[in-house]
Amino acid sequence: MGLEYKDYYKVLGVPRAATEDDLKKAFRKLARKFHPDTATDKKAAEEKFKEINEAYEVLGDKEKRKRYDELGPNWQHGAEFRPPPGAGGGWRQARGGDGGPEFEFGGTGFSDFFEQMFGARGRPGGMGGFSGFPGDAGEEDAGPTAGRDIESDLLVTLEEASNGAERLLSLRRRGRGRETTETLKVRVPAGVSDGQRIRVAGKGEPSPSGGTPGDLFLTVKLQKHPDFRVEGADLFYELELLPWEAALGAKKNVPTLKQPVTVNVPAGAATGQKLRLKGLGLPKRGGEHGDLYAQLSVRVPAATSATQKKLWEQMREAYGE
Repeated sequence: MGLEYKDYYKVLGVPRAATEDDLKKAFRKLARKFHPDTATDKKAAEEKFKEINEAYEVLGDKEKRKRYDELGPNWQHGAEFRPPPGAGGGWRQARGGDGGPEFEFGGTGFSDFFEQMFGARGRPGGMGGFSGFPGDAGEEDAGPTAGRDIESDLLVTLEEASNGAERLLSLRRRGRGRETTETLKVRVPAGVSDGQRIRVAGKGEPSPSGGTPGDLFLTVKLQKHPDFRVEGADLFYELELLPWEAALGAKKNVPTLKQPVTVNVPAGAATGQKLRLKGLGLPKRGGEHGDLYAQLSVRVPAATSATQKKLWEQMREAYGE
């Protein structure tokens, strides 16, 4: 099945030789522009924001970017794409070419192209992107075997991770001349972390011998945020200061996942210094929350006019060499 090739460099508006810093700046600029919380057309912004996130998920990861770049320059944006052997995700075939069922997911937050190239793969024992533990073929009286488990990725926003959410996914099954589509309601628990797996019981591959069906496992990928960096349950926000704010102290607004808060920056603040906002991070198990850290960064504006240059010179003289 052909797919539309995704030109992630074009999505972020950067050249293929872009550095990590170039990618980060491009992502933050676009993510702020299209974040659904601030956009007028929220539906269109949400789709664009997912596309930007997907591009940065691949290009911002060294291993994924290497695999993506190995596709070569021959693939053009909009061309039909057939993934190379060994790519995971997308239509997941359980039993190779023996006519076993295939599965496709919708509503995970990732495109079919991403699923084919970078989607979750089966645990040891699985085949073709599946996990599963079929019974020992040598045991004639082993009884019915359970169906294999299937896996996919699930893109989760920080707001969903903070508050919990319900997501609707579509699961399309195809095999043995039949095709069915089922809508699944998946609960995303508050405090879910990057890489955590959510189990949807009984929604895997049916048993070939009358046993219980397998399960669906969704691997959580936390959506990149234009303002926050995540470490465990803690959030980090880069708070820019102008030189006089750092020298004299200032009151500054800091965004959170709910309402902005005002912090007091002490006089003599320096780049790299952190201000801790207790309990404003992501939830933890047991009901506690992580913290939000405002990491200070002093930005020095260029002196572009004669007046500005004179003021800087006066300050240099006042402070001395």
